[in-house]
Amino acid sequence: QVQVTESGGDMVQPGGSLNLSCVASGSFSSVRGMAWYRQAPGKQRERVADITDGGSVNYADSVKGRFTISRDNAKNTVYLQMNSLKPEDTAVYYCNSDLTIGLYTYRYWGLGTQVTVSS
Repeated sequence: QVQVTESGGDMVQPGGSLNLSCVASGSFSSVRGMAWYRQAPGKQRERVADITDGGSVNYADSVKGRFTISRDNAKNTVYLQMNSLKPEDTAVYYCNSDLTIGLYTYRYWGLGTQVTVSS
């Protein structure tokens, strides 16, 4: 059984910080790319940041300079450090992980964690 589980969502004031975590667990041989997405009410899901198994990163323009994605390969975990949070960052944040099982790689999604930025 393979699972991807996010944690760390909370309510914070504008200008605050949060650190999200996402762990992949179960039976797989390796973790390839990992990424964070978010979906605000009434909006489409959008990619926030992604990181390859080699450590290369990409960010959405809206979060560059404020968010940092990182990973711990030994723990099959990806993090999203979010600083200088704005009300428009309010969304459910989802993680996905590309996991190799046998000969193939599959993308698994977590159920999401709520981030609310409000005064």
